[in-house]
Amino acid sequence: MKDAMTNPSPAPAPIQRLLSLDVLRGITIAFMIMVNNNGGPGSWGFMNHAQWNGLTPTDLVFPTFVFVVGASIAYAFDARLARGATRAQLACHTLQRAAILFLLGVVVNGFPFFELANLRIYGVLQRIALCYLLVGLFYLWDKRVWTKVAALVAALVGYWILLRWVPVPGAGMPGQEIPFMDQSLNLVSWIDRHLMPHHLYLEAPAYNLSDPEGLLSTLPALGTTLLGLLTGLWLRTRKPLAAKALGLAAGALACLATGYLWSIWFPLNKNLWTSSYVLVAAGWSLAVLALAFWAADVHGWRKRWTWPWLVLGSNAIAAYMFSELVPSALDNIRFTAGGRRTNALAWVFIHVFAHIPGPGWAAFAYSVSILALCFIPVWVLYRKKIFIKV
Repeated sequence: MKDAMTNPSPAPAPIQRLLSLDVLRGITIAFMIMVNNNGGPGSWGFMNHAQWNGLTPTDLVFPTFVFVVGASIAYAFDARLARGATRAQLACHTLQRAAILFLLGVVVNGFPFFELANLRIYGVLQRIALCYLLVGLFYLWDKRVWTKVAALVAALVGYWILLRWVPVPGAGMPGQEIPFMDQSLNLVSWIDRHLMPHHLYLEAPAYNLSDPEGLLSTLPALGTTLLGLLTGLWLRTRKPLAAKALGLAAGALACLATGYLWSIWFPLNKNLWTSSYVLVAAGWSLAVLALAFWAADVHGWRKRWTWPWLVLGSNAIAAYMFSELVPSALDNIRFTAGGRRTNALAWVFIHVFAHIPGPGWAAFAYSVSILALCFIPVWVLYRKKIFIKV
């Protein structure tokens, strides 16, 4: 009786695989592959990240994947517990999976030469690993919804306080001695430069930037994961499907309104993963998920249109690894052609895609071709019912 009074949330629904979540994961990994191989400077603006403050569709890709990781925690962990796994076993598996993801991220950064003196330690998979580990262990330790909401608020408000009201050593107070969210003079950059010198993504002396997946900015990324987890918990309730879809739409509107309002004082910024950016990105993730949920899970429209996203989403990490390692390998196949030194990717672009009228269309065709190349192996895995889990 005491537990029912302290945690009055509805009992979870029977554990079923959520098709719309797989669709969102597949759409996200497809767009991630395309923007990571966007065809260079001729590509359209929406296929590139914002230079600093601001937002493009490309800036929504990574947080959506982190959001899906959080939503999947509720389903995956509850399913294993229902099959008889203990919390200790799940905790060990979570640590193991996070370690493998982190190491895969380092492999992506170093491939193919692994120059240890300048090997980047931070990265996409590394951030996913940390968010999955911390939020996963938090969920195992305490399943109450209110603690997740409290942690979310603490992460987003705490990060804003750190960036706005903590002086940057050797520079001064943001908004007073130095500009607020200056590209080089901010607390995130300062920590990364002192913690990982010569191991960062952005080392250009002219800007002295840090890493877009740095240490301190992992704090608001945990907020993205928690928003995903809260979404998963909402979808796990026994409410009617129509009510769940309405809740997703309401959550999207709330996140978008709050995020865009907060951005007046705390600008949208993917590199710093600002708190307003967390809310806006989650809002768009919820909007797409609401549409997919309404179509696939409420109305049962599951034929044809879901297939490519399910193929990619079922082996998302394999697709991502393939999209990073194969182009990197081709980029390092160097030879002389027409009296000029080039590489395999550049040669293909010049002799095939550059003939397409319009640089934007040429770059887009290149992106789609890379996506198609990556789709083939995961399609083979899907047909053979092989799903690679780390």
